[in-house]
Amino acid sequence: MRRTAVLRPVLAWALLLALAVAWLGADFAFGQATLVATYAIAGLGAVVVIGQAGQIVLGQGAFVALGAYAQALLVQAGVAPPAALPLAAAAGALGGALASLPAGRLGGLYFGMSTLAFALIVEELLVRWESLTHGAAGLVVPAFGLAGWTAGTPAAQAAISLAVLLAVLAVCARLLASRLGRAWRAVREDEAAAAACGIAPAAAKLRAFAVGGALSGLAGGLYAHWIGFISPEQFGLVFSFELLMLAFIGGTRRLAGAAWGALVVVAIPQLIAVLRDTLPGDWARSAGLELMLFGAVVVGVVLLRPQGLAGGSGR
Repeated sequence: MRRTAVLRPVLAWALLLALAVAWLGADFAFGQATLVATYAIAGLGAVVVIGQAGQIVLGQGAFVALGAYAQALLVQAGVAPPAALPLAAAAGALGGALASLPAGRLGGLYFGMSTLAFALIVEELLVRWESLTHGAAGLVVPAFGLAGWTAGTPAAQAAISLAVLLAVLAVCARLLASRLGRAWRAVREDEAAAAACGIAPAAAKLRAFAVGGALSGLAGGLYAHWIGFISPEQFGLVFSFELLMLAFIGGTRRLAGAAWGALVVVAIPQLIAVLRDTLPGDWARSAGLELMLFGAVVVGVVLLRPQGLAGGSGR
């Protein structure tokens, strides 16, 4: 039964990729698969914090930014990209730990707003620290590679992203089954009851944010290589809200929700590109069309699939 439960989604995703290759062409399909896998890794961070620990996070994009900039600066300093990735994840984890500090005094929406403020601070810091980040001019990031080999094709980039995604999914599954995962869920359900059982809610929240930040930082490190250029505006509030919508569209209570949500978030801009050629008048040139479609998808999921596309009640 367990093997069937694992094989079924793997076969479904393999079929989706095969259909995309046949319909869109190999290079484009693998390029989109790379983005879906990278967004899914970042989305896992939001799933851990929101779905497992029960905390509101509105600035997840800041952790991705910290990982992306850490990766870019380390690679420019001569560190091999695979060796820099754990340090990029560590930068995201540090950001997550810092963002969780107000949780000791704030709760609910007030704490969520503090994470939003943290994201604004990170974005402003990246803009103003020009001697390190080059400010709004951004940084050029070399291709991912090791010992003379570079991931210069969409297929190679997709293979790396998918391998990392599978690895972090396995790690997250082990975490959720561990004592730490049970502590997160206890805090999510009732902080007072969790404290009465010997769980320290503040420590559990800090660890959830550190893990969520590490996942997003790791995604940021990969994203920097796939895009090849990073600047502060790429990681603004819209990006944070995309990650938040990704988690809720896919389902915050299941790890697979990050992958399904990432598929929707990456597919919507492509769908809009097709719709722009068919929509009449000013609709085709509307700057807010993407956000409007995102909103429609979120409303549809809330009404039709309250648990998210991944379904089920989760842990």
